[in-house]
Amino acid sequence: MSPVAKSLANVSAKIRAALLSWYDDNARVLPWRAPRGARADPYRVWLSEIMLQQTTVAHATPYFIAFTRRWPTVRDLAAAPDAEVMAAWAGLGYYARARNLLACAKAVTQAHGGEFPGHEAALRTLPGVGAYTAAAIAAIAFNRPATVVDGNVERVIARLYAVETPIPAGKVEIAGLAGALSSAERPGDWAQAMMDLGSMICRPREPLCPRCPLAEFCLGRAGGEPAAFPRRAEVKARPHRHGVAFRLTCNGSIGLVRRPPRGLLGGMLALPTTAWRETPWTASEALAEAPTEANWRAAGEVEHVFTHFSLTLAIYAAKSDSPDAPLIWTPLGEAVAVTPSLFAKALRGLLISPPGRA
Repeated sequence: MSPVAKSLANVSAKIRAALLSWYDDNARVLPWRAPRGARADPYRVWLSEIMLQQTTVAHATPYFIAFTRRWPTVRDLAAAPDAEVMAAWAGLGYYARARNLLACAKAVTQAHGGEFPGHEAALRTLPGVGAYTAAAIAAIAFNRPATVVDGNVERVIARLYAVETPIPAGKVEIAGLAGALSSAERPGDWAQAMMDLGSMICRPREPLCPRCPLAEFCLGRAGGEPAAFPRRAEVKARPHRHGVAFRLTCNGSIGLVRRPPRGLLGGMLALPTTAWRETPWTASEALAEAPTEANWRAAGEVEHVFTHFSLTLAIYAAKSDSPDAPLIWTPLGEAVAVTPSLFAKALRGLLISPPGRA
């Protein structure tokens, strides 16, 4: 080994030792984590990783607890009716994940005897399990060496090495640097230690550098601007779309539809809507798309932001004397719980509508 390579190896060993020592004293207590010394349950690791995609720990935690109480094993989840799982997922967003969740549970049950495979390559063959999730399950649940890079790890590595290449192009460089730090020593703890450091100390804004176990090694801190990393490429403006939703009520119930199984919010219960397009809908255009004839009136609008576009959803409301329209009639309180957040906003009254009206 050359002197330079030896020096780099020594620094990497010191970084690993410092972070693992910190983790032993400061690891977060999370409902999907096994107690120290116990083997993690692959089902719980997998479920938590799917839920945590694009979602905070605080938001995902009650969903995880509810899911594991209702479906404590992957076999239980695989046997659950699709509609029940989609309803339980409502509010977590990114509903393709829920469809993949069911598909993956069924694949594990049918093709793997209810046991998750322990290697990254086999895990990546499962529906909805990409490179990151496969690496996380392999490391955390099976203690196999793997390079696990989520948003927290990405931030830690970008600051630790002062990576100048902006995201997203810099992801490849960051993954390489993260892989160089990984080792066969406690790979599951290492992956979770990196995640915890990014969440608790190396925060997106105002990183707590004086409390960081890696402060002496951090090039971003040495340069005086750790929060400037990771560098970001210029963000393009998010497109905006317009749509109309129809809120038909009858005796305390609301008329819903089930969206097509594919596409955005696929398979979810929702208010009937028009298509979502670039230009606003006129009243005559909107009423031509109504699910049934009724005394429809404009009742405000809601705003919502998806990953790739924002949406203004105008609301048209009406009352029905009998539930004879071809809709799924659902009590209002239940409807709020089982519909995606876009429609729950309207159902919770977060629209401009006089009290006591439909």
